[in-house]
Amino acid sequence: PTLMLVCCSLLHSFYDRLGTIPRLLISVKSTYMKCKYQVHNNRFLQRSFCHVADKDENDLKVMFGDIVVYTGLQNADPCTARGCLWPKSSDGNVYVPYRISNEYSQRERDTIIQGLQSFSRCTCIRFTPRRNQRDFVDIQCRSGCYSFVGRRGNGQVLSLNRRGCVYHSIIQHELLHALGFNHEQTRSDRDEHVRILLQNVIRGTEHNFWKIQNSRNLGTPYDYNSVMHYGRYAFSSNGQPTIVPVPNPDVSIGRANQMSPTDILRVNRLYGCSTGMNWDCTYNPNWPAISKCQLKKTGY
Repeated sequence: PTLMLVCCSLLHSFYDRLGTIPRLLISVKSTYMKCKYQVHNNRFLQRSFCHVADKDENDLKVMFGDIVVYTGLQNADPCTARGCLWPKSSDGNVYVPYRISNEYSQRERDTIIQGLQSFSRCTCIRFTPRRNQRDFVDIQCRSGCYSFVGRRGNGQVLSLNRRGCVYHSIIQHELLHALGFNHEQTRSDRDEHVRILLQNVIRGTEHNFWKIQNSRNLGTPYDYNSVMHYGRYAFSSNGQPTIVPVPNPDVSIGRANQMSPTDILRVNRLYGCSTGMNWDCTYNPNWPAISKCQLKKTGY
C-alpha cells in the first residue's frame, strides 16, 4: 500500500505540471513540527500544512494548516470579534510594522516586499518597516508557512520557509491571516458551498477542516477563487479529494495566484477603508512594478 501511495503521488506530481491534477502532499519532518507541504498550481508552489507538533516551538501550536496559536489559547471564535485588528491611523490608513529576517536572499526579500506592498495598491493597509513599534509582524524562515490570526502583540512570527513559501500568493495568504482572516472553507456557511470528505483526510489532521460558527463574513459571498481557500486534495490520505464544491463539483478551488476581488473587498470592509471604491489588483511577476491596479467604479 505504501508503494502504491508513492506511485500515485508521483503521478499527481506529473499531471500537476500539466495543470490537470492540482495537489501532491509531501511529508517533511523537522525537530519541532511535522508538516505537509502541498505542491500546487503550475508553478509547483509548496504550501505548508503543519499539524500539531511533537514539540512546541516557543510554546506555539499550528492549527488549521497554517494558523499558529499559543498553546492553551482556544480558537473557537473569529479573532476580529476579540478585538485583534491593527489600529487605524488618523489619516485613514492602517500601518502594520514588519521586520524581515536576514536569512533571505535579496531576491526572496524583494518577493516578500512585493507581497507586502501589494496591499497598499488595493486597500488602506500599509505594511511599513519596523522602527521602534512594540507590535509588529516578524517575518522569519521557520518550519513551513504559518501566521497568527490578527494582531497578537509584540513581535508575532509569520513564517515563510525559503523552501516553498516565498511566492506571491502564499505571502498574501499569510499576511491576510495576520490581518485577521481565516480560511475560506471555515466560514459558517461553508456547507452550502463545499462538502468535506473526512474519510479521505489524513488521520489526526481533521481539525484543519473545522467550521467556525458565526464567522464574520462581512456581507460577502463564498469565494471559490479566494487566495484563502484550500485546494481539492488538501491533507488527502489516499489521493482522493477532501473538499468538493457543491452543487457543481467541477468548480476550481485553491488555485489562486493572488488575492481575489472578494479578498480585497473584505479587507476594505473589515478595516473600514475609505476609498469608496473596489480595487482590482492584478499581479504579474514579469512586471518591474510590484502590481498593476485598475480602479473599478463599484462601491463596496
